Amino acid sequence: MSDSPASPSASARPLEQNVFDEWPANVRALFDGASLADKTGFTASLLSVETSGHVRTSLLSVGELYAPDSRTLCIALWPQARATRAIAQSGRAALSFVCDAAFYQVQLRVTPLPGVAGDDSGLVYLLGSIDTAEAQSVRYARLTGGITFELQGEGSAVLERWERQVEQLKRAAAASSR
Repeated sequence: MSDSPASPSASARPLEQNVFDEWPANVRALFDGASLADKTGFTASLLSVETSGHVRTSLLSVGELYAPDSRTLCIALWPQARATRAIAQSGRAALSFVCDAAFYQVQLRVTPLPGVAGDDSGLVYLLGSIDTAEAQSVRYARLTGGITFELQGEGSAVLERWERQVEQLKRAAAASSR
């Protein structure tokens, strides 16, 4: 989505880049753990690199992400996911997503986040801290979405699971900040 250098609009700086180290308000609202049913369909891509150099991707919903404050993101992953192993090895990941017509890419430093007693989800909880981050948009094209999905079949059961997962992320985040 970038103009070639020869195009007349290239000199008009069509690419807008915003660097940040704290979640913008609109993104923080997306990851606040509230109104998950209204946010279904949103997908973020969590990228990690294995020691072999292979890039691994996990697609995450709002039911697996929670921002307890302006600089961190709690993540719930399945333990068997290749991205989980890659993150455990490197302690780093990149989160990419579309929000409000902008493309976001956030480099995260990631550490394990202990679960909360009584958690039987089987999920691995991670705590990501923003290392570097930027949002990009262009004036000549509006991003209307990234990877999106629709819940099929037992959608209400999935929403209930997401609610439990986000509650676990909230408790784990609160316990880690003590």
